[in-house]
Amino acid sequence: MKKPQKTFKVKRSTSGMGLGLFAAEPIAKGDFIMEYIGELITNAEADKRNTKYLFELDKKHVIDGAARENVARYINHFCKPNVEAEIVRGQIKFFALRNIKAGEELGYDYGEEYFDEFIAPKGCKCPACRLKQK
Repeated sequence: MKKPQKTFKVKRSTSGMGLGLFAAEPIAKGDFIMEYIGELITNAEADKRNTKYLFELDKKHVIDGAARENVARYINHFCKPNVEAEIVRGQIKFFALRNIKAGEELGYDYGEEYFDEFIAPKGCKCPACRLKQK
């Protein structure tokens, strides 16, 4: 596992989404942030697990990122993300979509399937959606 190239703080999200991941220093657009790590399992095994930290790697494999050492699990869903996930040679890596200021929360789009199953029933609480509600 590669260590993150930047430093981060895990703290309670100001948007009410639970814990979130915040940049402790500025991050430039395009910078590698960190890798999503965990146990590599099959899709069939993923269907049996009761966790929301499953990240599909390909049609046959999933990474179960529930372990606390997977700091990337604290990146919350944003409808207007500042981070994107890319699968690079069998690894899930996060990169900055734009310049991110120190103290800013990191967020990426979890995708339609996750959103519909876990977020939509309770209502999205990401910063963009909270602004719409005001």
